[in-house]
Amino acid sequence: MTLGTSKGYRLFQVVNGIILTGVVAVTLYPFINIIARSFSEERYIVSGEVNLIPRGFDLTTYKIVASDPMFWINYRNTVIYTVVATIISIVLTTCYAYVLSKKRLKGRNTLVGIALFTMFFSGGLIPNYVLITSLGLKNSIWAIVLPNAINVFNLLVMKAFFESLPHELEEAAAIDGLNTYGILWRVVLPLSKAVIATMVLFYAVSFWNSWFAAFLYMSDSELFPVTVYLRNLIAGATGAEAAGAAAAEVTQAAANIEEVTIVLTVLPILAVYPFVQRYFVSGVMLGAVKG
Repeated sequence: MTLGTSKGYRLFQVVNGIILTGVVAVTLYPFINIIARSFSEERYIVSGEVNLIPRGFDLTTYKIVASDPMFWINYRNTVIYTVVATIISIVLTTCYAYVLSKKRLKGRNTLVGIALFTMFFSGGLIPNYVLITSLGLKNSIWAIVLPNAINVFNLLVMKAFFESLPHELEEAAAIDGLNTYGILWRVVLPLSKAVIATMVLFYAVSFWNSWFAAFLYMSDSELFPVTVYLRNLIAGATGAEAAGAAAAEVTQAAANIEEVTIVLTVLPILAVYPFVQRYFVSGVMLGAVKG
């Protein structure tokens, strides 16, 4: 009797399937509930009758948000900020991590120490604000991008990945005449698609959801990312009244504005994730080195 046909293994598969199904259900339930509430009428939301299916299908809040030109301006800003910031962060993190992965590098421990120090200590809110202001970065994309260009956790993950790559590959490339940059570009990066895709997702989600830096360093509403716009909707700084809505529409928007903003914020990331997810499980090193 093989492992796949034994009773114990079949029992394990059944129990494992039940547990994983339960985990998926617990994970999906809150998000499905949020989607249902975002499409439901105010009276059903207030009475707590909305569960997994929308009650009294209503698009009032979506129409209020979508009819505001400022929403689309801020949405465009978010896309630009996320793309630019992610590209810069990936380039800097990759270069820094590749340098730190070289144990023969002089001053390597100092560079690692500098990175770790910034992971646990920072200048504080007021010194950072003074620094950004003195550098003339207020009301610009760089106030969002540069202070968060390198995430130390992501840096250490990439460093560990580069250290796991066989040294024989780089030695062979050096013998073939490639310099350090050529080795990184033509050998290391093609083998690092999985970790790079993971870091792209981490950075993109971080910058997409970020709002506090823009809220702190930007005073022009046309430069806000969409997260600040939606935050203002929830906080009441702007709302249905600003869009010229009637009293009934104001009541409806107040009932499910949080759910609508969550859906609008999360939807683009959910659309991108399936294209990145396959890299998490790909065996990029399979067959790279033969004994």
